[in-house]
Amino acid sequence: MLKIIPNKKNIGAELVCDLNKINNSSLKKIKSALSKYGMIYFRNQKLNSDHYVKFAKKFGKLANYPRLKGLNKKYPQITVVQRKSTDKGPSFGEQFHTDSIYTKKPPRFTMLLSKLVPKKGKANTDFCSQYLAYEKLPANFKRKFKNEKCIFSSEGPISVTRLEREKEKGKKAKELISKHKLIRKINSKYTLYCSPGHFIGFNNSKIDKKLKTYLFKHQLKKSFQYSLEWEKNQLAIWDNRSMLHQATAFKGNRIMHRITVQ
Repeated sequence: MLKIIPNKKNIGAELVCDLNKINNSSLKKIKSALSKYGMIYFRNQKLNSDHYVKFAKKFGKLANYPRLKGLNKKYPQITVVQRKSTDKGPSFGEQFHTDSIYTKKPPRFTMLLSKLVPKKGKANTDFCSQYLAYEKLPANFKRKFKNEKCIFSSEGPISVTRLEREKEKGKKAKELISKHKLIRKINSKYTLYCSPGHFIGFNNSKIDKKLKTYLFKHQLKKSFQYSLEWEKNQLAIWDNRSMLHQATAFKGNRIMHRITVQ
């Protein structure tokens, strides 16, 4: 039996079930919840790498992360997101962003499975609903941004957060740059599709630079956010088109296994 527990303001939801035992009916409900809430999470999941990959494939074609090597040759689609107690720089992904937006076809979904976590509440992931961000955007800005595109780069501000991991497992890769529409319609709802961590400019050079400051400030309002506390063996899935996320700053050891889905 599948139980759905929405968070406040419907910014994400907890789903209670055993992912090793779901049927087609449960899978439909999981996908529906993901569409509705933008982010869903499951506690106490015993998923080995094989089960994890098989489950992820139920959501679409798996993507390979262009900046870091995969777990191993058997599971190249699993990216190890690790924080070590000796790390001195910021946590990987410690700025609001959407994954791989600098590619022409960014992944639709991201999955993150906790393998090793510090004390509960010490290494959260913050999520920010861009459905709410669009809904609360003043009408004049909705008109102003309606046909605008933004330019994103793999070497944007957030790139400094992966330097320590790139030294260990980085792929040789040139800078990737892509453009995407700022306002998108998804499942009959509109969303702001802009990654502050990768943003390098508006496509329209005549746009007032002050609009970037306004846009980011609006996108990241606390009233649009939910902070997810991690436990070991917890899985989170989110839709990159409607939900921004960021790692929070912490000291300690953490290992997460990430899969992205096209």
